[in-house]
Amino acid sequence: MAKVKSTPGTKKVSKVEKIGKVNKSVKVAKTLESKTKVSKKIAIDEFSPVNEVRLVGRVTSLAVEKELPSGDKVVEFRVVIGRGKLRNGKKEVDSLDIAAWSAKARRAALAVKIDSWVEVKGSVRRRFWRAPTGLASRWQVEASEVVRL
Repeated sequence: MAKVKSTPGTKKVSKVEKIGKVNKSVKVAKTLESKTKVSKKIAIDEFSPVNEVRLVGRVTSLAVEKELPSGDKVVEFRVVIGRGKLRNGKKEVDSLDIAAWSAKARRAALAVKIDSWVEVKGSVRRRFWRAPTGLASRWQVEASEVVRL
């Protein structure tokens, strides 16, 4: 039996049957190592990060357009979404801040009215800014599409 060392990121092959010469057993070990690397790469490629949000809820605040010091414009509003389950006999809801940055999304957001139903597609973002008390942040849904239902 021949012992073969493993390299980082590969599965350790401790013993390989000796077929004739040592060179052949090393080739078998290298083949096993390369197959292990391929299978790990496939496993990593199966999962890639996704930040996509689709919300359907009721508008609870007027859409407000803001112009930032940078000159960028954003329209912000809030949507409330009921949860499917009751907790202690009470219905729970999530209230989410929506920010529309693109011209198309801003126009659609400005057209929504309080108590109307909307579908929002976009992604989750964490915004940071300097406040008088120090660095502040909040989570928002950055809308790429806003549709009145």
